[in-house]
Amino acid sequence: MNNSRALVVIVFIFILFVALAFRLFDVQILKSDELKYYAQRQQMTVEKVKAETGLIYDRNSVLLVYNRNDVSFYLDLRMVSKKGKAKIADRFSKVFHKSRQYYLSMMNEAGKTICLEKKAPSDKALQLKDFKVNGLFSTNDPTRVFFYKDLASHVLGYVGSDNQGVDGISKSFEDQLDGEDGSMLVLRDAIGDMITVSEEQTKPAVPGLNLFLTIDKSYQSILEEELKNGLEKYGGTSAVGIIMDPNTGEILSLANMDDFDPNEYWKYSDTVRRDRAVTDTYEPGSTFKTFSMASLLDRNLCNLNEEVFTENGRYKFENVFITDAHRSGWLTARQVIEESSNIGMSKLIQRIDNDTYYKYLRAFGFGNYTAIKLPGEVRGTLRKPNDWNGVTKAFMSFGYGITVTPIQLITAYCAVVNGGYLYQPEVIEKEVKRDGEVVFQNQPKLIRRVISSETSARMRNLLVGVVQEGTGTNAKISSVSVGGKTGTSQKLIDGKYSKQQYNSSFVGFFPAESPKIVCLILVNSPTVGRYGGSVAAPIFKNVAERIINLNPSYFRSQDKNSNDEKKEIDGLFTDNSKNSNRGDSVKIPAQNIMANLSNINPKIMPDLKNSTLRDAISVLSKLKIKYKVNGSGTICFQSIQPGEQIHSGLICTLDCKEPEVTGAVVY
Repeated sequence: MNNSRALVVIVFIFILFVALAFRLFDVQILKSDELKYYAQRQQMTVEKVKAETGLIYDRNSVLLVYNRNDVSFYLDLRMVSKKGKAKIADRFSKVFHKSRQYYLSMMNEAGKTICLEKKAPSDKALQLKDFKVNGLFSTNDPTRVFFYKDLASHVLGYVGSDNQGVDGISKSFEDQLDGEDGSMLVLRDAIGDMITVSEEQTKPAVPGLNLFLTIDKSYQSILEEELKNGLEKYGGTSAVGIIMDPNTGEILSLANMDDFDPNEYWKYSDTVRRDRAVTDTYEPGSTFKTFSMASLLDRNLCNLNEEVFTENGRYKFENVFITDAHRSGWLTARQVIEESSNIGMSKLIQRIDNDTYYKYLRAFGFGNYTAIKLPGEVRGTLRKPNDWNGVTKAFMSFGYGITVTPIQLITAYCAVVNGGYLYQPEVIEKEVKRDGEVVFQNQPKLIRRVISSETSARMRNLLVGVVQEGTGTNAKISSVSVGGKTGTSQKLIDGKYSKQQYNSSFVGFFPAESPKIVCLILVNSPTVGRYGGSVAAPIFKNVAERIINLNPSYFRSQDKNSNDEKKEIDGLFTDNSKNSNRGDSVKIPAQNIMANLSNINPKIMPDLKNSTLRDAISVLSKLKIKYKVNGSGTICFQSIQPGEQIHSGLICTLDCKEPEVTGAVVY
């Protein structure tokens, strides 16, 4: 009996041994390669090393946006035991000060992997560094931090939950900021803990570039505070402000009110997060008269001292009535701008033909993108002359029938006051590697020459008069000479112009004799006050005074008051020995371009207007440009506009006039 039992045991052991041997043969021989593959896939993985996102600074190296080293904790529910869940709930509740039941409820949910804590601060993560439970793992999950919260929020934009840029600089320069991800070969044990990293197969990540903006944090703070104060004082649904360097195109400040905190962007509506400075258009109203007058002066079609009858405030033109806010009779062309007369402007603009007027407006950048490196820019509307009716030009001359964005308007104003040069607006000063190497340094991007330097000087002088004696007196500053233009436009609502809702605006610059700052203020639907001169101009003044106080010597005007400057500039363009009202003959001063022949840029077309034909031909010959001549006398038109790039094969047509003209002042 005992022998039978022993035999059964021996047979059983033999069968078990044979089965085990067969299993070992199957694993070690038959399925060796397959199982080895699965083991390596489970224990050896190539993991991405996320590149550190670049930092963002203002123009003075003030840090605006940085990365916080947060950690996210995950749990694979397939690997954790009931005891492990209890252990996790106890530890996490102590570290994160949440209830134990909170974590137990999460772990009782269906699913494979759950997130226990998203973007935990590094100090909390350190407390869990040595805490080990099967199925629990963590990943580095950096958070983009906007240090000053809502400051410059529409410029900086924000990032989504995946750290990808959604708006502003964060989106436009996402590729530069993100850098290049790396990779590493990691060996892990059966429960997923890291054993070692293969250095030979590790590719380090390349950090993103640091961006230095053209924005000045101090200017930005001032602009935002004064826009908020303005909305509180005057009411309104929103406000936009932009500060720009007219000599480079650099945006020194750009703000929208209301603004938002990019750290918590999801708490704000799309309307609040939208950058209205580049995405919204409006009819500019009287601020647009500046470009109409500049076009007339640049074509020698207007004398600032001639008089225009403004019909006592009501004028019927092509069966449509044009009205003025102030009832006046005869006004000089200068007073038309100073008093912001729609009637006077609509009469003067009839002197310029449609095509020429359109070309000037197009040259100022209207109806086109400025190419600012912020997402969502629109180009506004500027209809072609073929689509104009009998009143289009008249209404366009004082800012109706055309739509612009705030960034377009201030860019064009910079061209009016800086000598006639249109620059591309820029928000990036430089891009820098982590080791300090500068990979990109912004240089001013000249788009074109729009008006002559003489026209620009006259316009500066004219706009000083608006602040000194006209509708912009609320923008006057005692310490620095200021120029600017007010604008008040009715809003188009349901196809009709509202008599209750207006866009109130002011565009100003200082110091007037050599502008360093141009500032636009736009208030949407103010409830207290209506006109740009009583709403936007005071906000501009507050902004300007605070900026000037940061560095008074930098903005100090020259040792002459604005009235002296006005007389001096006027003397360049008018014959003071005569009464120039309403069409008196005026001498054209010759432009001595030959005196500056050695300074002419051989790649840029110079301004030949008002030069003698002989001097103009000498210049073109030096530049190796062929020419055609119509008429005789001084140059009044050149087919290749000043500021355009010169290349071989060009032919420049020159139109000439005799130096005595009647009915318009020319320069």
